[in-house]
Amino acid sequence: MDFRQLKYFVAVVEEGSVSGASRRVLVAQPALTRQIKLLEGTLDTQLFNRHAQGMQLTVAGQALYEEAQELLERRQQVMARVASIGNGLSGKLSLGITVTHLWLPMVSGLLGAYRQRYSDVAFEVFPLLSGPQLDRLQHGKLDAGILYLGEEAPVGLSTKLLHRDHLILAVPELSPLATFPPTKLAELVDEACIGGFRSASPIYHDRLQAHFQRYDFRPRLVQYGADNIAILSMVAAGLGFTILPAAGSNTIIPGVRFVRMEELDACEMPLWFAWRSENESPTLANMVALVEESLA
Repeated sequence: MDFRQLKYFVAVVEEGSVSGASRRVLVAQPALTRQIKLLEGTLDTQLFNRHAQGMQLTVAGQALYEEAQELLERRQQVMARVASIGNGLSGKLSLGITVTHLWLPMVSGLLGAYRQRYSDVAFEVFPLLSGPQLDRLQHGKLDAGILYLGEEAPVGLSTKLLHRDHLILAVPELSPLATFPPTKLAELVDEACIGGFRSASPIYHDRLQAHFQRYDFRPRLVQYGADNIAILSMVAAGLGFTILPAAGSNTIIPGVRFVRMEELDACEMPLWFAWRSENESPTLANMVALVEESLA
């Protein structure tokens, strides 16, 4: 017994004759009759009482008709679901994003476009610093990430350059640094600085320190924060200044003033979209295609 035979059987039942079913399923009457008889042979039972006025279901035939309707409907559901998953129209996608860039227009626009286009995909977004993102990507715990990386992708990852950011100075709004903004990093050498832990994002931290060394700048670190949101909250409290990616200025935090400086503009901070090269998830493939489309 196969689904084709069940389809023919249901057509005969609902049309009341082989001739009517033949027109419905576009199969010649002899072939249709043969399939019904094969079905009866497989089940070793008579499904129809045949008479001059047509065909009438037996008790066994009525039972099969009820089951066949459910089986055919379930088959369509399974086929649709499998096709949907295979095309990336449903399923799951997990994405890490650096906390600083959650509000970056390009990133929020990308998330919105994906949700609009693939509304049945379970979309999981994790605000994570670059270090934890990289670790989860490499261990298969994230499908993709938006993070800081070096110019060369780590082994096993594929990347697309999303955005070229630079650095910016953040100072307490009521401090002299806001009233008389510095123009050189050297002017900040005696000021209290708030920084982040290297372990949270090694690539980002090392890039920042390398840029400071070019200007022989050694900030006087007095406080540390877990991420840029925590660091900015300490700046707002008047504990010191910080230097962070300019995308951080998209976060509106009362009590913080952002100051652009040429020496900070000179530090390029590339933001990458990254994923494991061996990940063949259709939902991921659709996100990668969307990223490429946005960059075209």
